[in-house]
Amino acid sequence: MSKQGKDKKLIKIGELARLYSVLPSTINFYTREGILKPSAFSQGGYRLYDRQKATDILRKIDYLQRKKRLSIQEIKKVL
Repeated sequence: MSKQGKDKKLIKIGELARLYSVLPSTINFYTREGILKPSAFSQGGYRLYDRQKATDILRKIDYLQRKKRLSIQEIKKVL
């Protein structure tokens, strides 16, 4: 993964959490589980996520957990 360049669509965990109304620890959990992957890293080492891709994935995770009642392991297989 590359360092952040000029792409303004990249956001940090806190901003993504606020955007999708979840706790930053939720984003960290999904990242540790390999479901949500950072698009880049800042010069300071912060994980940066593509705003659109990350919210799309969070929407899918939310749907699969709430509507389909899938576990994290099952969600990994679906995504």
